[in-house]
Amino acid sequence: MDFARTGTTDSETALAGGHPDPWSPPILRLVCLDIDDTLVDFTAAGRRALRALIGRADMWPLWERVTDHHVAMVVAGELDYESMHHRRTGSFLAELGVLVDSDDVACFERRRRDLVRRSWRLFDDVLPCLDWLRAAGVQLAAVTNASGTHQRAKLADLGLARFFDHVAIAGEVGVAKPDPVMFHSVCIALSCDPAEAAHVGDKLDTDAVGARNAGLGAVWLNRDGGVQDVPPGVHAIHGLDELPELLVSEFARVGVPAQR
Repeated sequence: MDFARTGTTDSETALAGGHPDPWSPPILRLVCLDIDDTLVDFTAAGRRALRALIGRADMWPLWERVTDHHVAMVVAGELDYESMHHRRTGSFLAELGVLVDSDDVACFERRRRDLVRRSWRLFDDVLPCLDWLRAAGVQLAAVTNASGTHQRAKLADLGLARFFDHVAIAGEVGVAKPDPVMFHSVCIALSCDPAEAAHVGDKLDTDAVGARNAGLGAVWLNRDGGVQDVPPGVHAIHGLDELPELLVSEFARVGVPAQR
């Protein structure tokens, strides 16, 4: 269960027979956290809003497919987020056979956003975990592929902004998770080596495997407990209440006092 392997010096612990210890646990200086469905129960809020607007609860998978398709265009630099929201919503309504003009699409999207924002909720394990991480002295970063405007508003509305030393937005960095540059940009901003950082997120490939490939400790937050093979170098937890124990067991020292 090694997060990272770091070199040791002759002054460090030696094994019997005079051989140097081939590995010593790294020091944890930074924890990066995804936002949606890691800290905020975003999917539940989105489901409630969509059900309220269209009067049925079975269209969420379609909404997710259409959204994923349009977000991919944002990541590729083909669309900005505002245009994506409008086009995504228009495409979704067209899939339902609802033919509306641009003004109607804009109205639907405004109402949807308002409903979602009013129903944002934190998972119960979020604040205790963030309090623990702060007490441990580690720096914290929020790392998201979603729109900066919406994510910053979300962090502020839910009282989370005060916890974070840095917020990394894909559209502002110019790349998105799982690109290693996204993770490395956070480490550079907070003067931290990737081997001294861990990233936690709900998406196995985008968050955990991406972080692992970038040289960070990789933690997959599998909240729904679905059975899935966990790749080598990735740790799986079912709630943020499990994170402190994992970090303490994997790092030689959790938290190095940092200038704030």
